[in-house]
Amino acid sequence: MKQQIAHIALVVANYDEAIQFYTEKLSFRLLEDTPLSETKRWVLVAPPGSTECRLLLAKAVGEEQLSRVGNQTGGRVFLFLHTDNFWRDYHQLVAKEVRFVRPPSEEIYGTVAVFEDLYGNLWDLIGPTA
Repeated sequence: MKQQIAHIALVVANYDEAIQFYTEKLSFRLLEDTPLSETKRWVLVAPPGSTECRLLLAKAVGEEQLSRVGNQTGGRVFLFLHTDNFWRDYHQLVAKEVRFVRPPSEEIYGTVAVFEDLYGNLWDLIGPTA
């Protein structure tokens, strides 16, 4: 048996501002942006080189979903972005004014720093130990 996670839904306030952040600040690729109705779109983004898991940018509908934008995990790190060159990517993100909430540190599993997306969701940028 072979299974994999294909998409992770990330609740966003606005499709276009989310696409702009992920493509311009994080250099993700916009893989699909298909209108499904007047208000709903199927929007997939992924980091460069990623072939498996993608983010589905899902626009919040209603007060309950809006209350979760930026806090889908209660303030815990939500997503983990692995890189083949931590310092290159760290410096690029800093230059693009991505907000880091924890500075780089060396851990047993690699070099890591925590940043926020445009809504405040926390991400680990990780350069795994070889």
